[in-house]
Amino acid sequence: MESLRLLSVDPPDRGSQRCRLGPGLMSSLGLRLGSPLLVSLPGGSCLCTAWPRPDLAEGFLQMDLKCFTPSLISGLPAHLSLDTTQLSPAPCTKLKSVKVTVVVRSLDFKKNTHFSLVHELVKDMLTGVYVHKEFVINLEEFNTDIRYVAVHGICPESAAAGVITSKIGLEITEIQTVQRYKSQMQDQHTPPLGGLEEVSASLREMLQLPLLYPNTLTSLGVSCPRGVLLVGPPGVGKTVLVRRVVMEVGASLVVVRGPEVVGSRPGESEETLRAVFERARSAAEEGPCVLFLDELDSLFPRRSGSSAPENRLVAQLLTLMDGMSRSDRFLIVGATNRPDSLDPALRRPGRFDREVIIGAPTLLQRKAILSVLCERMPVRPTVNIAELAQITTGYVGADLSALCREAAMHALRENVKGSGEQVVDMKHFQEALKLVGPSCLRGSLGRTELSPVLWEQIGGLEEVKAKLRQSIEWPIRHPEAFVRLGLCRPRGVLLYGPPGCAKTTLVKAAATSSRCAFLSVSGADLYSPYIGDSEKALAQLFRQARACAPCVLFLDEIDSLIGSRSDVGTPNSVQTRLLSVLLNEMDGIGLKMVERRGADKVLQAEGVEQSHADDELYCQEVCNKDVMVVAATNRPRCIDSALLRPGRLDHIIYVPPPDLQARLAILKVCTKSMPVDSHVCLEELAAKTKLYSGADLENLCKEAALLALLEENMEASSIQQTHFLRSITKMSPSLTAQQISSYLIPHQ
Repeated sequence: MESLRLLSVDPPDRGSQRCRLGPGLMSSLGLRLGSPLLVSLPGGSCLCTAWPRPDLAEGFLQMDLKCFTPSLISGLPAHLSLDTTQLSPAPCTKLKSVKVTVVVRSLDFKKNTHFSLVHELVKDMLTGVYVHKEFVINLEEFNTDIRYVAVHGICPESAAAGVITSKIGLEITEIQTVQRYKSQMQDQHTPPLGGLEEVSASLREMLQLPLLYPNTLTSLGVSCPRGVLLVGPPGVGKTVLVRRVVMEVGASLVVVRGPEVVGSRPGESEETLRAVFERARSAAEEGPCVLFLDELDSLFPRRSGSSAPENRLVAQLLTLMDGMSRSDRFLIVGATNRPDSLDPALRRPGRFDREVIIGAPTLLQRKAILSVLCERMPVRPTVNIAELAQITTGYVGADLSALCREAAMHALRENVKGSGEQVVDMKHFQEALKLVGPSCLRGSLGRTELSPVLWEQIGGLEEVKAKLRQSIEWPIRHPEAFVRLGLCRPRGVLLYGPPGCAKTTLVKAAATSSRCAFLSVSGADLYSPYIGDSEKALAQLFRQARACAPCVLFLDEIDSLIGSRSDVGTPNSVQTRLLSVLLNEMDGIGLKMVERRGADKVLQAEGVEQSHADDELYCQEVCNKDVMVVAATNRPRCIDSALLRPGRLDHIIYVPPPDLQARLAILKVCTKSMPVDSHVCLEELAAKTKLYSGADLENLCKEAALLALLEENMEASSIQQTHFLRSITKMSPSLTAQQISSYLIPHQ
């Protein structure tokens, strides 16, 4: 197999469709002078005619891009090498007719040039050219306004390629500008969408009605909609959705971003905006057009009292949108993740007529997105997409794309080390999950990192564990059973009991086993010296938790965060206002527009049944779209009674100090990783540690290990019974009988 180095074409050969190669290679391929040759390249193919090199050198190739696939319209990549298998003779016959699209340089040429003149020019320029079906012919060497000709069909239809003669029948189906043709080419490479079928159908309807059927609306006496506003959190796919739907409708796209419009001198921004609208208006003259204003809130914020430049820019946009007539066949689409920051005048009917909300993806939508992303990856069949969708709560499309990319990088690193084939496995996704988290929790108020805790790591408390499983884990893992029995999941759980009895650890274990997101907050995260900031922070915390639902929001030491209104001296204190916000959030009164989630079922095609697995996922999404609030306190009497009623903190669970059996179980867990001597009697230690909490017992084991190191000068190999007994004599329990009895009295 001979390697061929691709060189740039000589100036005399430009526009000649010649391919210069060595005479020996021509002979081995059975090519004569001027024989048609099809060259396969990375990303496309080129049809040319074979000619020997002037220096007769072998191992080199010079090719004029005259007839090629549309993907090569931007040129060939540099430093390219080919082999002889990529060159093959192309049988060509004389064509009877050809169907083409003519691509011209400017719209003025299209409007001012007669169609018959374009027909004759194209026919003359194509005479003697070898063409291929679905290829593009470059005509730039003629120095006219006609730049390209795209071949759609040839006759005879059985032939894939042929030569054009002066007697050919030429049919021009359409005349386009270069800008429109290239924009349609770029839209074809837009990645497929997953999980956005419903929103896509709604947006497609909005685009098709005014752009493709304007006369129908006029006959009904209804004005065409002028604008669509896409609202959704960052990363859900607003920009990709617009590009995809525009491609499906067959419209051209004019994209405007913030830095392109804003200028330094007064009036420059407004002038640029007027030019953008004029560009969209001219593009709409040759077909439907969409003007896409990305990050709308940064360009047109809410107007203030001062004469800021943004005020003039908003006024200019309002004037331009009001000045659009029925003859303007273009639609304005805006995208933002902060709709409240937009000027209210933009959001009335007649400007942005409809607001399409793209919420954070649901469980079924995450499964669809992951399926689309994994189609382009060498994924092992054992990878469970449904399980990945359950684990990735709160992930938007951009997060899932980053997750798949990171998993592929892990597989690539393993392959470089020579440990196996280059296939993405479930373990690679699990490693990627440690690095890629949901974007809605980045920069969040609470702590999101949860060190996994298993139920087996908590000794004793079997009854408390069972109640927590019923309250937190069961509704998330088995929602269909709750629906079958007509049960509603609890909104909140309160754990109360003496200090050091594993209340926080129990919540971590429940969050780990239920595979849901975890948010923990303390007073330092909420309290602020400024009035209203604490309440705003708590409301924001709930918004972040809802974005990644199902989520466990853990309020540790809730008595210090909220307290009771009866114990507060001033009725308008921070704690009272925080309590009011917490009660409203737990009751679920109202949601912001950006917080909506696509929980509606996607319509199934006729005759297609939804699988039982998908029904379970849908049920799981619907039943767990709220936030589970879990609170912990060792002062239950200090909590307001309004929080303790059913419907808020439904389940109130007492976490008692460990009894004899529980202390033995805790000691076994704590000494599991320690080199304990075989003569150590844990039953005796459990009997001698009455009134010890779980934290006290863990500290006892640490003290015994330190004593062993102290006695044997850092060379201890095991921990003896005497070390434990001496540690017991030095320590005193943190609990008292009076303290424990106070928890057993029912609180008012």
